[in-house]
Amino acid sequence: MKKTLIFLLVVAFSAIQAQISSNRFFYEFSYKPQKDSSRIEKVMTILDITKEKSVFRDYTLTSQDSIIESSFEKMKKSGVFVDLTRSVRMNKISYKIYKSYPSMKIQHVENIMGVGFKYTNIAYSDNINFNWKISSDKEKIGEYNTQKASTEFGGRKWTAWFCTDLPFSDGPYKFYGLPGLIVKIEDSEGNFLWEIKGNKRIDNFSEISYAEKITQRSDLTIHEMPKKKFNTIFENYKKDTFGSVRQMLTPQLLSQKMPGSDVTIGDMIKSQERINKKLYQETNNTIEIAK
Repeated sequence: MKKTLIFLLVVAFSAIQAQISSNRFFYEFSYKPQKDSSRIEKVMTILDITKEKSVFRDYTLTSQDSIIESSFEKMKKSGVFVDLTRSVRMNKISYKIYKSYPSMKIQHVENIMGVGFKYTNIAYSDNINFNWKISSDKEKIGEYNTQKASTEFGGRKWTAWFCTDLPFSDGPYKFYGLPGLIVKIEDSEGNFLWEIKGNKRIDNFSEISYAEKITQRSDLTIHEMPKKKFNTIFENYKKDTFGSVRQMLTPQLLSQKMPGSDVTIGDMIKSQERINKKLYQETNNTIEIAK
């Protein structure tokens, strides 16, 4: 039964021509945010595989698209502001990873605020050739029959389990290159672990969440740059995410209230700064040690 379902999934994927659809694989990501702590965080991530590329990202905001869209439309109709940060769960992971097929060019993308409160996507490219060592060891993980492989990447040693019944040479984060989809992968020190928890077909696939659409508006372009320049810009951004608009934040502006609400612009910015600090500054244990 399982092989029949997998076969139908693959056939459906291959037959898609007119519309953009994806095979979405859900990976639970367990990780240690701090180097010197045993605390484990968990977040659901997704790998969307289309005909031309794959997109890996945090699922948190995307999973709430309908709630965010409904709330935003109500605000537009009523003219009354509602602070969605109080009811919407925010992403724990800021980046997206794109892999282009068949070249497997990898783009690491971050979304940052620029001048005029306008968000933009900055990115750098990676050309990674994973040197996989495939073992004869096999293991049943959930419903999948998997085989073991190992590699080194980013200054860490990794063990992966892949499934040849899922003929996608891809995986979570930047990992790819095995003769089947990576079902589970973890580093040797127990800092990071991705494991598949399910999959489904997505029709009318969009790689942009509704929250991103309303913040970025028309500018969804990915601006690629050298990795060194990207790292400089992003590290500065993480230190002060409102740095590009700080001079615009006059006392008069900060004291203005949102329509139909006692919430001021200053209150909103303080709330967002707390969210950004948690997202960017409270994690010092990086996946890639070697840059």
